[in-house]
Amino acid sequence: MLRKVLKKTTKSEKLKAFIKKSKVPPEFLQANRKMISRGVFLGIFIAFIPMPMQMALVLAFMPILRFNVPIALAMCWLSNPFTMPPMYYLEYLTGSFFLGSEISDVEMSIEWFKENLDDIFIPLYLGTLFYSIVGSLSAYWAVNHFWKSSVHTAKKKHRHHR
Repeated sequence: MLRKVLKKTTKSEKLKAFIKKSKVPPEFLQANRKMISRGVFLGIFIAFIPMPMQMALVLAFMPILRFNVPIALAMCWLSNPFTMPPMYYLEYLTGSFFLGSEISDVEMSIEWFKENLDDIFIPLYLGTLFYSIVGSLSAYWAVNHFWKSSVHTAKKKHRHHR
């Protein structure tokens, strides 16, 4: 399904005109399985990191890695103002569990974060590392699996119609 939507979108004349006008390198817009799965991997990996300007970090990886940039940027938006508090709290709890450290009572105020940053920093980023790796690898596998399954089903359907 996603594969077919991406194929239709890439054939759009308006999109081609926009890309040509904005001088976006076309290799970062390819809609094949490898580029999409790499974009999903990188976007989700960065989405779990508690930091400002996550989208800028995705763009910083452009010269180093080849991936579908719009997909990676969209995946960064999984962490948005509504999902950040539960994501980061879960990461903190997981990091505290791995370290065997005591979990402090969390208040949603800037003063509390300023006072307790030293206590929550290591558990938070250990949990971040865990969820970034597990989440991005799972998403990478899922995209590859469902893409291959979609191709297999389409080939099977095509053979059946012949």
